[in-house]
Amino acid sequence: MLNFVFFKKIFQDKYTNDVPDKICKELYPMNKQLKRYLTITLGTCISGIALNTFFLPHHLLSGGITGLGMILFYLFGWQVSVTNILFNIPLFILAYKLMSRNYFISGIFGTLALSFFLHLFAPLKDLMAVHDPMLSCIAGGVLHGIGLGTLYRVGGSTGGSDIIGAIVQKFYSISIGTTGFLINIVLLCAGAFFFGLEPALYTMTAYFVVFKVSNAFTDGFDFKKNIIIISDHNEEIAEAIIKIVGRGVTYIEGEGAFTHQHRKLLFCVVKLTQVAKIKQLVKGLDPFAFMIVQDASDVFGRGFTQRTDHTVQRPPELRTGWTEMHEAESK
Repeated sequence: MLNFVFFKKIFQDKYTNDVPDKICKELYPMNKQLKRYLTITLGTCISGIALNTFFLPHHLLSGGITGLGMILFYLFGWQVSVTNILFNIPLFILAYKLMSRNYFISGIFGTLALSFFLHLFAPLKDLMAVHDPMLSCIAGGVLHGIGLGTLYRVGGSTGGSDIIGAIVQKFYSISIGTTGFLINIVLLCAGAFFFGLEPALYTMTAYFVVFKVSNAFTDGFDFKKNIIIISDHNEEIAEAIIKIVGRGVTYIEGEGAFTHQHRKLLFCVVKLTQVAKIKQLVKGLDPFAFMIVQDASDVFGRGFTQRTDHTVQRPPELRTGWTEMHEAESK
């Protein structure tokens, strides 16, 4: 109980004057916070290795304040680990005003952790492990992207453009990687001015790799799909999806603009591996069905991030064919 009260006081949301004990206990248990900070530590460790091993030896730039610190390191020899902390102070004041205390504190932790690992692995930049700049761009971009994506998945931050990206994501649902990539164009131009066009082009390649890898790790690799089906056999298709594939289906009332005919559209969210089975079912039941398959970047709720609620009961007349559904759920 003492741990719960401690975390409630530290991580209480800035915009909430009084968070109920039950909610705080659910959101901020000790084990989840410990796992979260260990994940942030792992991500910053990976990024620290990537920056010292692949970026610094070839005068490549990272993003945000770290990238600015790298420019100053190349020009004046100032340690990136020190400038990373000093230049992040104004941005954390902004984060304190606009973001939750949870994000604010984890951001400070991430910045300090990254600065620590930049200092710890600093000797790696003198080894010149990879002599080819392009290979360094790719390998460093992948490794740095994994590090950033790892901490992004748990809401972590390393300061700099991460703070701006997190604020933009909160209010406009634009990914942190996209916002960071746009902000880093300014740093790219500064790098081209001070060090020439060729290092800037290598940096741009590294930026792109970091952007793609960090977004992939943030969104995850267990891809989901939205499916919309328009068919004259909507009930048969819905029952087949529920009983054979084991996924829920929602009816959406629709009307054709040409015929003004009312019909029910089918909407469901499935795993990527289930799309082929649904296509087969739809074609078998209605070869003339109209079907749309779209990417779903984030899916939350029962059947995906929560266990299936087996207390929800269907009407007795529909409780047929459950053997196929249980078999589908077990796969």
